[in-house]
Amino acid sequence: MGKPDDGPFQERMAATWPVDMHNHLLPGVDDGVKTLDETMTCLRQYAQWGIRRVVCTPHISQDYHPNTVALLREKEALVRAAIADAELPITFSVAAEYLLDENFDHQLRTDSLMTFGEAQYVLIETGWAAAPRQLTDWIFAMQVKGYTPVLAHPERYRYYQTEPYLLKQLRAQGCHMQLNLLSLTGRYGSRTQRFAQLLLQEHCVDFLGSDLHREADLACLPAVFTSADWDLLSKQPLVNQKLL
Repeated sequence: MGKPDDGPFQERMAATWPVDMHNHLLPGVDDGVKTLDETMTCLRQYAQWGIRRVVCTPHISQDYHPNTVALLREKEALVRAAIADAELPITFSVAAEYLLDENFDHQLRTDSLMTFGEAQYVLIETGWAAAPRQLTDWIFAMQVKGYTPVLAHPERYRYYQTEPYLLKQLRAQGCHMQLNLLSLTGRYGSRTQRFAQLLLQEHCVDFLGSDLHREADLACLPAVFTSADWDLLSKQPLVNQKLL
């Protein structure tokens, strides 16, 4: 990774994915990296690849990761200080990946969601068993309050894999779609990989994100930009560039 002969994939990566807007690189707050050293190892690699901005999106959920804005801002300050000390050419900020649960409903009602970008994007995820019945209602409520919903890794949900038209309905409602780059490597299985490719073929992807949880997965990412999927990636209506 990051060697001089890596130029071809680095050019593609920097052009297509200059901003990673979904990752778990804030140390010690969820199931992502645990230490600041791990965070910095990942960010150094990002910098070598030409990634210029990182929006970290730690989990916020009522039962599993009840993170508070105050805690996440405190961790954000630690990472920013380390970036400055290392003189990395990366802009770092923190938003969140919200599980759609009662806690999310409360934060939506109180206008306390963590966002990124001028459009106030909010990254959301649903449960793995089934989509919440009030999903479309929440998306509408978010839009009324000025937020722009972004559904994290839609290719990973089995219920959308069997009924892909439901994703098109959500997108028509104004919900953006974020694809995990790791899905294209087979990281989550062949079924998810095929569905990710289908979403690309149908031009249904608005954002690319790594969803990186650990240093070990860094080695998988360059392959995406030298694979047969590159042509599909390059033709997506991506919003990542607009976050610079």
